[in-house]
Formats: sequence, C-alpha cells, structure tokens
Amino acid sequence: MVKEIYENTFVDAENSKYALVDFYADWCGPCQQLGPIVSELSNVFAGQVDFYKINVDEAPETCDRFGITNIPCLILLKNGEEVDRSVGFRPMNGIENWIKSKI
Repeated sequence: MVKEIYENTFVDAENSKYALVDFYADWCGPCQQLGPIVSELSNVFAGQVDFYKINVDEAPETCDRFGITNIPCLILLKNGEEVDRSVGFRPMNGIENWIKSKI
C-alpha cells in the first residue's frame, strides 16, 4: 500500500527504516503511468520498504529541500537519509531491481 503524505506528515517517511517516496503531480502523464507500478511494488516489498507519495504541487518546501526539479521522481530513504533517486518513468522490473540493489 502507498500512503499519501504531505509536508506536515513527511516525517512518517523519514521515520521508516526504508522508505520509497514518489514525488508526483496529478497533471503529469508519466507520473500517472508510474503510480500503478509503485503500488504493485509496495506489495512486492511489503515488510521491507514503506511506500509513500507526495504531490509536488502541495509540497513546495519539501520539493525544495530535496531539490526536486523533474517528476516523476522516486527517492529511496534509509532511516530518513536519501540513499538514491530515480527520475523519470521506468518499467516495473527496472525499479524493482533498483530497489533490490539499494536495500
């Protein structure tokens, strides 16, 4: 399951051992394509990685903090610290392998 977070609840992602945060926008076509993949991967990695999504239009301070300039952007956090990021659309197996290589 992917949990929607906001600037005031971003700490939820930071408090996870591993968290994948999907920075997206409703108007972004590639973001809409990536959403179902992220949702499916949340089931694959259940119990290992917590999955979150945050709307960039509603979170300008968080976007500035992480230097988000292009979306979709997936950021993998470990204990609140950025481990790596993936920018742009990628197929499911590419993202799955990327996550596996980082956790």
